[in-house]
Amino acid sequence: MSTSSPLLTDSARTDIAQRAYVLDTQAELASTVLPMLAHHDLLRTGLPVAQGGHGGDVRDAIAAIAEVASLSLTTAFVFWSQRAFIHYLQASGNEAARERCWDALLRGEIAGAVGLSNVIKFLSRIEALQVQAKPQAQGWSLDGVLPWVSNVRSQGFVVAAAVQPEGGGLPMVMALESGLPGLVRSPDLDLLGMRASNTAALQLNQVAVPAHALLAQAGPPYLKAARPGFLGMQCALSIGLARAALQAAAQGGGARGPLHGRVVEAQTLLSQIEAELLDGVLGDRWVADVSPLFALRMRLAGLVQQALQLELQATGGRAYLQDQQPDFGRRWRESAFIPIVTPSLTQLEGELAQHAAQVSA
Repeated sequence: MSTSSPLLTDSARTDIAQRAYVLDTQAELASTVLPMLAHHDLLRTGLPVAQGGHGGDVRDAIAAIAEVASLSLTTAFVFWSQRAFIHYLQASGNEAARERCWDALLRGEIAGAVGLSNVIKFLSRIEALQVQAKPQAQGWSLDGVLPWVSNVRSQGFVVAAAVQPEGGGLPMVMALESGLPGLVRSPDLDLLGMRASNTAALQLNQVAVPAHALLAQAGPPYLKAARPGFLGMQCALSIGLARAALQAAAQGGGARGPLHGRVVEAQTLLSQIEAELLDGVLGDRWVADVSPLFALRMRLAGLVQQALQLELQATGGRAYLQDQQPDFGRRWRESAFIPIVTPSLTQLEGELAQHAAQVSA
């Protein structure tokens, strides 16, 4: 990891924390989240200096996203979406696609999104690909739908999406820019929380996509190679949220009495899992076998639920009073998102079961 990457400044922490509740419960300030991250110079974290970053690697991005998630999961999720798209752009061999939007992504002038939940389910044999591609002169024509994509700002976005070529073959991955004729963004989805995450459905009606939009002709190996960084940064969401809940528990009744030992044990476990993640996310071993990373993600999701329960028990009845503990209520809603973000815990359980069956066969 780099020591040159900026830590969250006091100003950034205050800014993010002060907006956390309203970003979770309302969509009115959705347009401000990405500019706030850019203003505090966080979008360059973990990227090479030669590419406009602050140096370091994906572990720096994991640390930064976790710190933001300890203050606001909505802001951290937007941060993750932006960095996840940049991560896929880095992994692409298409330099024209990178040059087209790289600087604007780092400046927060365009939002990066990953609409890849469909292909993850496709590769797990759960559902068919929902976007079809017909070849045409100098590109493709796309039809289909991406039913749930976050960080698709109405001010402008680019989204990574997997498409099924006409006639079959491996899925391709493309970068689709807002403004393409036929690409229609729905109104924001009516979410339980994280309402300022710019989450919507995208409908594609004969969208003409040029050749420079192709991130990978062969999607599965491309996605597999980028998966450790993608999932590692996603794990940071759980790390930050669990850390905040356990800190609140320790400062409440968990600082003493019967809960103390359970809070300390959970904090120790969280530190161990985070260290395992940072130790394994670089290199090729999780590219060859991702099952240990899947298992870490599931352990972190379980730890988030445990941390929230400890915070609730440590705080007691005050946790149920909005005017006294609004951060607990926000974290409670945020925690409901962790098991369902793609790949969901259900999908991970299925993947791990298949892996175990293959190993034992």
